[in-house]
Amino acid sequence: MRTVTVTRELDADPDCVRAAILDVSEFMRAGGFDDVTVDGDVVTLANSVGLVTIELVLDVVDDPDAVLAYEQRDGVFEEMVTRYDLAETADGVEVRATTEFALQARLVGPLLDATVIDRQRRVELNAQFDSLAARCE
Repeated sequence: MRTVTVTRELDADPDCVRAAILDVSEFMRAGGFDDVTVDGDVVTLANSVGLVTIELVLDVVDDPDAVLAYEQRDGVFEEMVTRYDLAETADGVEVRATTEFALQARLVGPLLDATVIDRQRRVELNAQFDSLAARCE
């Protein structure tokens, strides 16, 4: 499994940040995905990465330690889980997103590699954090 973690401290009200993350449709769109559909606890994403369009169906899962957590139900990964955590700080809140993923062996090589996914995921998470800063700071 590969792990991508992005952390940012925001000078923001933790309740505002929590509410912004829980606005799942808007929060996922902020990641720059080409298409986002939310139907209850199921999120469907599509995103172009290089020459490939990655489509994922995600289930929002109950994780009592996370503000938001989801795992892949269907898509290009053998396994993929993302969780967003908040920790209050003296100046606001620290937001941490962690994605763990394993690519399906049949897709590794000419279409995808973990380095491309790692780099793309960092771009998406930073864009989401930028949106939290704009919305709550």
